[in-house]
Amino acid sequence: MLTTSSYDQLKSAQIAIGKLNSTKPSIYRKFINIIKLTRQLQFGYQYMGSLIMDEDPGKFNPMSQDDYVLSVYYREIENLKTDKKFLDLKQLLKTHNQLSYANISKLALGENPEALVGPTLVR
Repeated sequence: MLTTSSYDQLKSAQIAIGKLNSTKPSIYRKFINIIKLTRQLQFGYQYMGSLIMDEDPGKFNPMSQDDYVLSVYYREIENLKTDKKFLDLKQLLKTHNQLSYANISKLALGENPEALVGPTLVR
C-alpha cells in the first residue's frame, strides 16, 4: 500500500506528538519504548500500530519470530493499552492514521517532517 504525506500533515502530527509529550509524558514515554522495541526486534511499525489500534495485523505479521519474543512484545503492547492515559495516544494515532504508523513513529523519535514528505510504501 502506498501512502502520501504532505508537509502540513506531518507538521500537524509532530505538534500533536509534542503536545502529548508535554501534557501526558508517561504515555508518551511508553509509546517511545514500544517504538524502540519494535525497531529493535525488526518488526514493522504498521504491525505495531495495528496491534495498538486493535486492527487486523495479518498482512504486517513478522515473518518468523520466537514465541517467547512475541509474547513479551504482546505483553508490552497490552501494558501500553491498559494505561489510563492510553485514550489520548489512541486519539492521536486515529487522527493522524493517514500518515502511516511508520511516519508517526519516526516523528515521535525526532525525525524531521521534511525528510518524510512524499510517498511511503507501507509494508
